[in-house]
Amino acid sequence: DVIENVQEVAVTNSVEAFSMPDAVKMVAAQDEAQVIRSENPRDNSPFIRICYAMLAIFCASMILWVTEAVPSYMTSLLVILAIVLTGVTTQKEAFAQLGHPVMWLNILSFVLASMLVKTRVAKRLALWFVLKFGKNATGIFISFIIINVILSLFISATTVKATILLPIFMVVAAIYGASNGDRNNFGRNIVLQNLFQVNIGASAFMTGSGANLLAVSLILGAGGSMVWKDWFVVGFPLAMILLILGWLVGTKLVFPMKKEEQKPQIAGGMDTLRKEYEAMGKMTFEEYKAIGIFLLVLFLWVTGGDEGKGLHSIDATTVAFIGAVLALMPGVGVVKWNDVDIPWHLMLFSAGAYTLGSGLNATDLPALAVNAGFDALGISQDTPFVVLYVILTGLMLFSGLVFQSKTMRALIFIPIAIGVAQRFGYPVMSFAFPMALLIEHVYVLPFNSKPAALLYTTNHYSWSDTFKFGIIMMLIAWVMILLWGETVLQWAGYTPGLF
Repeated sequence: DVIENVQEVAVTNSVEAFSMPDAVKMVAAQDEAQVIRSENPRDNSPFIRICYAMLAIFCASMILWVTEAVPSYMTSLLVILAIVLTGVTTQKEAFAQLGHPVMWLNILSFVLASMLVKTRVAKRLALWFVLKFGKNATGIFISFIIINVILSLFISATTVKATILLPIFMVVAAIYGASNGDRNNFGRNIVLQNLFQVNIGASAFMTGSGANLLAVSLILGAGGSMVWKDWFVVGFPLAMILLILGWLVGTKLVFPMKKEEQKPQIAGGMDTLRKEYEAMGKMTFEEYKAIGIFLLVLFLWVTGGDEGKGLHSIDATTVAFIGAVLALMPGVGVVKWNDVDIPWHLMLFSAGAYTLGSGLNATDLPALAVNAGFDALGISQDTPFVVLYVILTGLMLFSGLVFQSKTMRALIFIPIAIGVAQRFGYPVMSFAFPMALLIEHVYVLPFNSKPAALLYTTNHYSWSDTFKFGIIMMLIAWVMILLWGETVLQWAGYTPGLF
């Protein structure tokens, strides 16, 4: 159906129905015939062949990435090679994805995260919060909410955040009587809350995860506009509301704690964490420098904007570049290159995903697939915006139950959102941005994400425990994104409102 739709579009001269600049340029360079504007279907065979090739590459890459028959980075390398050899895009376009500004932002975020980990600022911050406000269960949970949000500002790998915090909240769980397989509701809450916070904290910021950055890249490639502050203004308050609701739902509704569970069960238990904190000694000059760089980057991100909307026009990638250069600068910085932990296999994976997105943009397959699917379902131009919004956000949200990769969800569903917006004449951001805000909802089942798998091994909760809490929060998140579409997203000019 998709390929037949391609043929129909090609012969009816409906160039305005979809944009394919790369494919047109490539075909024009190879064949002087006016392929897209031809009245003869046979003259469109080069473009049809390219669409067939892109569809095959997309399906094969999904299978390989999901099944992990080969390493994910190898699949990405095969994707880049296949797109070049089949002529979907030019070699320059395909290879340039490794140098995409969003790719640089991803790499530089790891440099800044390594700065916080190497100087032990992240660990000191976590221990200080727990000791300062952890006199009771409520203080403990609020502390971890704040810690997760702060770490999400720079650490774009949710698994890294979970790894940093795991030993801390495991000690806290033991202090409150949950250890050695002895489960109680405090233990269930402290681990599941951290799993929820690790993910939802990342949704507050554009740099919160690599999947967020991929979504931004796809949106920008489709003509959308977004800077760090744009995501923050909309995403941060939504994330904070969900985090507070998650805490209340978990501790008051799903796993209510007895009075004795809300107090330390081990006399002097907090002394273990206090000794660990004191063993770190006084803050070093290196730590102060790391905090200074942290605050400078944060200030520039928050105050930046396009077209005079901020104090300056320095984009998020360049700001991160400034921070990374300062962090690595001899005599000024706090880390050396060998201290920086950049997962290059993930960078190659992202490069392949960006190249695949470039190929989809060149052929406009998502829009064509949306057209074919909506025609089959009888969804027409008369369909209200609210119906489309509910369908797309629900599809994005609940796909988190079956997918094991946030990046895959972004790569599949953000182009679909863009295609729907283009078909019905709405701005690209009207659907793509709300769906991007839902990428991080991967906490319901242990296989839904790496942090979920990691924290399940703590043996503090069962599959049914995580499902009960997770599915309730997912439904609440759906209601919240619908409310956001009618209020905040409308006020910010991204949606026309739902009603």
